[in-house]
Amino acid sequence: MVKALLTGGTGFLGSNLAEALLQRGYHVRILRRASSDTQLINHLTIEHSIGNTRDIESLGKAMVGIDLVFHTAAMVTFLKQHRDEQLEVNVGGTKNVVQACLVSGVRRLIHTSSIAAIGYPEHGELADEQTPYNWEGTGGYKYSKHAAEQEVYAGIKRGLDAVIVNPSVIIGERDIHFHGGHLLRAVKKGMTPLYVKGGMNIVYVGDVVNGEILAAERGKNGERYVLAGENLTHKDIFRRTARIVGGIPAVAPLPIPVLRFAAFCLEGVAKVTGTEPLVSRDLVAGAGKFNWFSSEKAIRELGYSVTPFDTTIRRAYQWYSERGML
Repeated sequence: MVKALLTGGTGFLGSNLAEALLQRGYHVRILRRASSDTQLINHLTIEHSIGNTRDIESLGKAMVGIDLVFHTAAMVTFLKQHRDEQLEVNVGGTKNVVQACLVSGVRRLIHTSSIAAIGYPEHGELADEQTPYNWEGTGGYKYSKHAAEQEVYAGIKRGLDAVIVNPSVIIGERDIHFHGGHLLRAVKKGMTPLYVKGGMNIVYVGDVVNGEILAAERGKNGERYVLAGENLTHKDIFRRTARIVGGIPAVAPLPIPVLRFAAFCLEGVAKVTGTEPLVSRDLVAGAGKFNWFSSEKAIRELGYSVTPFDTTIRRAYQWYSERGML
């Protein structure tokens, strides 16, 4: 039986991945803090190892007897006052995971990065694994995911077998903190009467989970794989979501300068209140661009497949509705 360790196993992606691994016959161990909220995994028969990615000793203990490590833990925040901690978690934590993998002799590391670590496409093209990072001038989450990848590549040069996966914006079941799921809630509550020109890519969590496992089983050492869904304009995303969740469709474009000014103001409010801003300057850095991505490499080399956008929204909406969360 293959033994897998998950970091971030109590979270949105990690909990879905843990369940899928169990269904495929893996033995699953998760690394978590003693204080972690385990509501998403309490029904799963998995092994728990207490620690965190910033504690390399706890990582070493968690990797004893482990074949595969799925590193999904990351800090997602757009508050500037949390950037130092975000770098410690996303970059420093990844560096520790890489070091522990090398010392422990695990067979393979599957590092969950993001399309945030990939550059935006030029001239209306689709970005892919070869698109260079070109978000210079932005910090926070994007930079932390880019820098974390560099730690993985440094480990590969030292002999680590590792594969990187780059999901787009993930939506689906178990997103209790409404990361990608904020789209459904905002549309349902009529908070999106305007749309921003440009487009983005949204992927179903089940596709990402499948891509993670395929990367472990079929991925090539040192390669990265974009795990994306459909490429859509923001206008289409809001309108199609509204049809499914019963919300109000977006009716007019929002000027980019207005959006950026709103982000500036909301960041100021968030700093005072200590809450996450609805939008931030980093978050809207790509506003107006068509941030579209190709999963052709993952389809060709891994056997990855894409769930249609409408199906993704329906599945997420059903999960939230059954729990009275919308």
